[in-house]
Amino acid sequence: MIKIRREDYDNIIRHARKELPNEACGLIAGTVTGEDKVIEKVYFLTNIDHSREHFSLDPKEQLEAVKDMRANGLKPLGNWHSHPESPSRPSEEDKRLAYDSSASYLILSLLEPEHPVLNSFHISGEVSEKEELQIKE
Repeated sequence: MIKIRREDYDNIIRHARKELPNEACGLIAGTVTGEDKVIEKVYFLTNIDHSREHFSLDPKEQLEAVKDMRANGLKPLGNWHSHPESPSRPSEEDKRLAYDSSASYLILSLLEPEHPVLNSFHISGEVSEKEELQIKE
């Protein structure tokens, strides 16, 4: 299970809407206790592709985020990105580019702008499995 605070969830939605019509992206970091991952910090990075169909994280921002994680004793948990025009599930490109099967891949769909949908997945090769996601108040 992966847990995210309501405030972080709301900030992801706000940032993704601001980046429309392009995909928004970032990293997530936190703690791991047994099977539970708790997101303690969400990083908002630049999609250097400026595309509505795919994303690439800005390498400088990614390095700064990893340094911040280390400085604050957080573990990298995975990444997040938005799908402005498609459902909250991994695309073929998402599967192809998923390099870490232990990571959580959060995908926010803005297909229905007033009803965003956030899901988390583990991806290994062509196989994606939905991970239980809990939004904490």
